[in-house]
Amino acid sequence: MARNAVLGGGALGLTAAYRLAQRGESVVLFERESMPGGLAAGFPLGASYLEKFYHHLFRSDTEARDLIEELGLGERLVWPRPKTAILVGGAIHQLDSPLSVLRFPLLPLADRFRLGAATAYLKLEPNYQRLERTTADAWLSRWMGCQAHEMIWKPQLRAKFGDRYRDIVMAWFWARVHMRSTSLGYLRGGFQQLYDRLVEEIRRLGGDVHFGTAVERVEPARQDELDVTVAGRTERFDRVISTLPTRLTLQLTPALGEDYAARFGSVESFGAQCVILTLDRALTEDVYWLSINEPDFPFMALVEHTNYMPPSDYGGRHLLYLGNYLPMGHPLFKLDEDALVAKFLPFLKRINPAFEESWVKEHRLYRAPFAQPIVTLGYADRLPPHETPVPNLYLANMSQVYPQDRGQNYSISMANRLVSRLPTHPSA
Repeated sequence: MARNAVLGGGALGLTAAYRLAQRGESVVLFERESMPGGLAAGFPLGASYLEKFYHHLFRSDTEARDLIEELGLGERLVWPRPKTAILVGGAIHQLDSPLSVLRFPLLPLADRFRLGAATAYLKLEPNYQRLERTTADAWLSRWMGCQAHEMIWKPQLRAKFGDRYRDIVMAWFWARVHMRSTSLGYLRGGFQQLYDRLVEEIRRLGGDVHFGTAVERVEPARQDELDVTVAGRTERFDRVISTLPTRLTLQLTPALGEDYAARFGSVESFGAQCVILTLDRALTEDVYWLSINEPDFPFMALVEHTNYMPPSDYGGRHLLYLGNYLPMGHPLFKLDEDALVAKFLPFLKRINPAFEESWVKEHRLYRAPFAQPIVTLGYADRLPPHETPVPNLYLANMSQVYPQDRGQNYSISMANRLVSRLPTHPSA
């Protein structure tokens, strides 16, 4: 029986370990955090869990939906149709349907039709490779019009990618439009239930899952086996699947070599930063997702979770995410929680002039490195294959879900594909 190690307990690692255990193989999963879920992990709040970083599903996320059903959680999956909007010119404008585009008052009617037509093309175009030789900045300006691009898309690209926004490949933007749906799926009570259930199933099938155990080293051993060192103790495995970021996998596995590191270790990523505020009332009347198109705001998105799920799920609390993607060395990424909250709160009054800081009853701050790949021209050529130069060491992480850049469904899908192509025994 093949003995497998899986490094990382996010959606990808847990699904891979689950599929290997279903095949009757021995599997041990190592996760340095104290609980499963990775970027989709949550914390208890009222009778539910709330994700540390905002999450939802799209109708196109079929493999996540299938896994939720398979694990007996399907009755908890709901599909509201929340409102998404942009803040531009000091006002909130809904912009999430053809009708709302036609009603958008800040563009001439001809530009609104042009914006709608280009969006429809991206929804219908099945082949993202057609868009790999141009940047989002150039394509959007040309086909959606300079005015629409300057007002709607360019501020969002800059907020997300900073000075790198001009280099982002258009295939990435295609995926943002092509795969999305107006109704959004959520696991009532929190996605943590999915990851807890995966852990239960892995263990029921004979696998081991270890939390609070950071991997220290991976190195080849005899007969194409691999030694994994955790907390000073070394275990031997027939196969290792690393779902850790490529740079971290390179640090842990010197045997991958300098040539491999030079070729595949250059993919850049920003970190994710989320402030979660607990309010005693709603901030906006009915907006779930608000993209901030005002250049002086210190956060790029405001996600009012309880305009999506009812406050009663969280003991009557109103919950608000203020999100950013930033270089890990950015000054905002280094601020402590109280200082960051103090910097953010005055801007909420520009969204709702009635806002008072007394509305805020609690706040939390979560950060995660390597959360947003910088998907520039030629990105696909810099992605490593799952097979590595070290026999029976496989790499599978979020950087490889291109033209997507993150998401539970794409991680689950990658795990399903990878395990399905692995031989029952590495030497087969």
